This record gives sequence, structure tokens and C-alpha cells, in this order.
Amino acid sequence: MSATEIVLLRGDITDQDVDAVVNAANSALLGGGGVDGAIHRRGGPEILAECRELRTTRYPDGLPTGQAVATTAGRLPARWVIHTVGPVYAKREDRSGLLASCYRESLRIADELGAATVAFPAVSAGIYGWPLDDAARIAIGTVRDTPTSVREARFVLFDETAYNAFHRAHGR
Repeated sequence: MSATEIVLLRGDITDQDVDAVVNAANSALLGGGGVDGAIHRRGGPEILAECRELRTTRYPDGLPTGQAVATTAGRLPARWVIHTVGPVYAKREDRSGLLASCYRESLRIADELGAATVAFPAVSAGIYGWPLDDAARIAIGTVRDTPTSVREARFVLFDETAYNAFHRAHGR
């Protein structure tokens, strides 16, 4: 396994022509707001159909926080969507291990799929309330330190504030 190149982009994750796009999903896997809603809208009904099947067969109580699972990417330019459930930020409880697990588990699934390029959002840094600088530090550090066959981990950040936080965490 060689070192994974970390790339930072400002843009829309649903436009990324990569092997796999990571979805900051909710445990129900049935779509929602933010990145999750955008991926389901652009990817189309095939993604939702596979997510419903996963809910029925493997995750009747929902995908656990920190875990990941893959589906088709439907109409997205990617081949697969890797859904991961980030933790809700809790000021009085250290849940950083769960956030790091989202990235490790997504890379593990990517390796199982044979994905060489993966696009990540800022998991848990939106509606789940994780402070952006801390989320960026955990994301970059975890991807940098996780052994994987993924050649390129692309962080696709929706706005300048998120991009700048990831840029600082990446040390560039």
C-alpha cells in the first residue's frame, strides 16, 4: 500500500468523477438534508432502492454510527456511494473516535470495492454540529494514518469556510 494523496477541493460532491463518493448519511439510510439529500436527489431512485434493501436485510435498526456500507451511485458520475453515519457532536462527551471510524470504515469499504479514488464530505460538520476545525483535523489525520489502497482521497468542501478549515488541518 502506498501513501494516499489528499486533495482538497471546493465544490459539489455530486459532481465528482471518482470511484466512490462518501455520503454523510443518517442511520435510516433513506435520504435527508445536506450532502445526504443532494446525493439521493442527483443519484436517483436506484440508491434509495438499495438503501431500503439494506434496511430490510442487514440494518433493520439503522446503520450504526461510525460504520459504513456501499450502494450503487445511480446517476452520479461515481461508481459507488459509501454511506457512513457520523456522530452528532456532544460538547460533554468525546465522540471523536466515532468520527474517525467513519473515515476508516469508508476507506475499508473502498478497499473492498477496489476503489482507487474516493471523494469525502466533511462528515458531521453540518447539521450534526461538529466544530469545523476539529472535524477537519480528525478527517485529515485519520485518512492520512489509515493504511489503504486508495490512491486519492478527495475532500470536497461546499464552502470557503470548510475549505479553509481543511486546508489548515492539511498543513498547506
